[in-house]
Amino acid sequence: MNDYIIRAMAGGGSIRAFAATTRELVQQARQTHHTSPVASAALGRMLTAAAMMGSMLKGDKDLVTLQIRGLGPLKGIVVSSDSKARVKGYVFQPNVEIPSKYPGKLDVSGAIGEGYMSVIKDIGLKEPYAGRIQLVSGEIAEDLTYYYAQSEQIPSAIGLGVLVDRDTSIKQAGGFIIQLMPDAPESMIAALEEKLQTVPYITNLLEDGKSPEDILELLLGDFELKILDKIPTEFYCNCTKERVEKALISIRKEELEKLIHEDKKADLHCHFCSKEYHFTEMELKELLKNAK
Repeated sequence: MNDYIIRAMAGGGSIRAFAATTRELVQQARQTHHTSPVASAALGRMLTAAAMMGSMLKGDKDLVTLQIRGLGPLKGIVVSSDSKARVKGYVFQPNVEIPSKYPGKLDVSGAIGEGYMSVIKDIGLKEPYAGRIQLVSGEIAEDLTYYYAQSEQIPSAIGLGVLVDRDTSIKQAGGFIIQLMPDAPESMIAALEEKLQTVPYITNLLEDGKSPEDILELLLGDFELKILDKIPTEFYCNCTKERVEKALISIRKEELEKLIHEDKKADLHCHFCSKEYHFTEMELKELLKNAK
C-alpha cells in the first residue's frame, strides 16, 4: 500500500480530521539516515505529523517545519513538509540505543528528554509564523496536542505511531489528527473524548489491517463522517546541485576564496537526505565570478 493521507470532516463541519499511513516514507527515512529503532520511531512520528500538517496548508509554496531540541541522547529532530505532504527530516544523533520502556515499547520520550518544540509555518507572509512550547512528555503526539491548544487555540486529539520490526525495518507507521472547530457543541466534545479513550494504539490498528479510512470511521463514524479527499505522501528532498551552488554563491567572497586557495574543493552534505555534493577547484572559481 502506498502512503497516503485522508482528509475528512464530521459533526456537520464541527470536526476536521486527518489520518495517514506512512510506513514507506518512514522506511525510506530509516534507510537514508541509518537510524536505530528508537530514532526511527521518533523521526517517523515527526514525519507523519508533518505530512498531515503539510496537507492543511493552502498555497503551493507553503511550508511547515517542526523542530525538537531535547536534553536526551537524540539531541533533536527537524522535519519539514510542503503543501503536497512531501516530507523530509533527520535526527541529530541517529544511532542512539536506549532500553525500551517495556517489551515492544520503544522509549521515545527518554531518547528525546526535556526540551522544547517549535512549529514554523512559512505561508507567504513577510515573516514565517513561529510557535514554541516546552515539551510535556516527549512522546510527540501529546506535545503537538499541547502546541495546538496553547499556540493556535485549537482543541485537538493526535495519535502517532511507528512499529519497528525485529530486523529494524519499519513494520507500520501512521497517525491521526482530529480538531474541534469553535462551534463544536459540548455534547459532541464529551462523546468524542469518551470514544478516544477506547481506541487502541495506532500501530495496533494498522497491524490489524485498518486503513486510514477505517481509522476515521472507528473514531468519527458516530459523527456523520464525510471523507473529503485522499492525498499521497512521500519522503522527498528538493535539494539539487544548483540549489547548493546558490548557497555557495551567497556566502562572502572571502570564504569562497579561502575554499579555493586552501582546500581546492568543497564537499557539502544535505542533512535531510544525506546526499553529498562535490565541487572542484575549477567549479568554485566559476562560482566566485558570480559571488557578491
